[in-house]
Amino acid sequence: MPEPLPDPAPTAGGYAVAHPVDQNPGLGILLRILAMALMAVLAAIVKVCAERGVPVLEIIFFRNAFAFIPVLIYIWRTTGLGVLRTRRPGAHLTRSAVGLTGMICGFTAVSLLPLTQSTAISFSAPLFMVALSALILKEPVSLHRWVAVAIGFAGVLIMVHPDPRQFAGVGVLFAIAAAVGSAGAMIAIREISRTEPGPTIVFYFTLAGAVAGLASLPFGWVLPGPEVLLLLIASGLIGGTGQLLQTEAIRRAPVAVVAPFDYTQLVWAGVIGFLIWGETPAMLTLIGAMVVAASSTYILWREIGRSRS
Repeated sequence: MPEPLPDPAPTAGGYAVAHPVDQNPGLGILLRILAMALMAVLAAIVKVCAERGVPVLEIIFFRNAFAFIPVLIYIWRTTGLGVLRTRRPGAHLTRSAVGLTGMICGFTAVSLLPLTQSTAISFSAPLFMVALSALILKEPVSLHRWVAVAIGFAGVLIMVHPDPRQFAGVGVLFAIAAAVGSAGAMIAIREISRTEPGPTIVFYFTLAGAVAGLASLPFGWVLPGPEVLLLLIASGLIGGTGQLLQTEAIRRAPVAVVAPFDYTQLVWAGVIGFLIWGETPAMLTLIGAMVVAASSTYILWREIGRSRS
């Protein structure tokens, strides 16, 4: 699943986040679709590596360590390395802990579930974000949004139908926990982005992921063969590039324009799952995913309208 990113406004907290660029909705949509394709490929790589016996935390180390390459290139070409200065290390630590919890659960879910199902459940994160914003941030939530959340959760229940052949019980629990973690990361990003620019948040999350993954070395890493090692390195390059394409898409076009195209990841996941594992998405998974997509899109529309007002 895609790691949530801050909306990279031209300035935040007094820092330059990125050089302003001309708005180009068509290019923004294309970049968002490419980002979703890369995230689907990343999920497939995680699944293959897990099937080869690579522990999840070892995968997370490679995913974040090699993501530094595209992330640092992006920061150097846009904001400059001075943007890495921060006055809120504690806030970054909290955001990273929440995000990494979601990433660990998400990678575990990918290893246990069909690729399409784990991807579909991940899209329930905006629903949990509404609930968490009401509970944690004490934000008022309108009746319209609560109704949309209820409909979205009905879609989740449709998707998580029992499937013993795919370890659905455990896998679904991890997938839902990953969605909750992603929602928590969105809440943390919303708070920290009031004073910290987007590239700073991405950098310190990537750093935390690499350190956490490396810390698991004494607890059972495996020595990957050449093919698996290449896949692990690719996971970082692809994941980091996918994150940056998501950010660049928002720089090129409004969130309301590009965000609905996040659901193209489900298409990419279905194609990859069929080609590699012969997976055929269950009809209930597709129906539930459409319900979740519709409710999440409505919530996004209401959120943007509320922000503008």
